[in-house]
Amino acid sequence: MYLDYWQLTTQPFEAVTDRGALYPCEAHEGALSKLRYAIENRRGAAALAGPAGVGKTMLVQMLRGSLGERWSPFVHVVFPQMSGPELLAYVAEQFGAPPADAPRHTVDESIRRIEFVLRQNADHGRHAVVAVDEAHLLEDCGTLETLRLLLNFESAGRPTLTLLLVGQMGLIPALGRLPSLDERVSVKTLLRSLTAAETAAYVRHRLAAAGAQREPFTADALRALHELSHGIPRQINRLADLALVVGFAERLPQISAQDIEAVSDELVSLAA
Repeated sequence: MYLDYWQLTTQPFEAVTDRGALYPCEAHEGALSKLRYAIENRRGAAALAGPAGVGKTMLVQMLRGSLGERWSPFVHVVFPQMSGPELLAYVAEQFGAPPADAPRHTVDESIRRIEFVLRQNADHGRHAVVAVDEAHLLEDCGTLETLRLLLNFESAGRPTLTLLLVGQMGLIPALGRLPSLDERVSVKTLLRSLTAAETAAYVRHRLAAAGAQREPFTADALRALHELSHGIPRQINRLADLALVVGFAERLPQISAQDIEAVSDELVSLAA
C-alpha cells in the first residue's frame, strides 16, 4: 500500500525469510555461535532464553538452515504443550520412525521407535537435533522430565541428539528446579533486546534490504522507536510498519518522534 510512496520494493518489517535481510545483531550472532557449538560438538542439551519477541524462533530457523545434512533430522517443535506420550510420539513421527505397533503411542513404544532411528542415524555419521519452542511452559505439565529421556540415547558414549530448549526467561529457573535435566544442559545463552544504536541500525538495515531510496524516519523517530519498543524486534516491526502506513496516508515527508508516539498511543488504546 505504501511501497511506491516510500520508494520501497518490498515491505521492510514483515517476517524475514531471506537471510540477507536479517540484521547481523551481535547478540543474535553470539547466541547462534553458542548453539552451533553445542550441536557440532554433540552436546546433550542447550538452552536459549529471552523475552518474547526478541527473535528466538527466528534464530532456531537460522540455525536449522545453517547446518548441513550431517546434523539431521532436525525436529522443531513449535507447539509443545502436549502430554509426555504425545510429545514423544510426535518426535518419533517427525524422525520418520517406522509405523507404530499396538498399543500405539505409549511411552515405551515411542522410545523404541526413536531409538531405532537414532541408532541408524549414528551408524551413518549423523547427529539429530530436537528444538522445543516455549519450553518455559513445560515445567507445570511435567514434560521437561519426559524430554530428559531423549538424552539417554547414546552411541560410543556420546549423545545421538542435541535437545535445544527455547523459551522465555522463566526457562532458566525452571531448569534449575530439575537438576537431572539442568546438569545435562552444557550451553545456556540469553538473547537480549536491542540497544538504541542497534535499534536504529536494525531499522536502517531492514529498509535497505527492502530497496529504500530515501530515509523515512528521522533520528528522533528512531530513538522513539527504541524507547517505545524497549528494543524488542517484534515491537519495532509493528510500530515502524504502522508508522509507514500513517505517513503514507497523511503524505508526510518523514516520520517524526511525535508520529511514532501517536502510533504507539493508538496501539495501546486499541489493546485496552
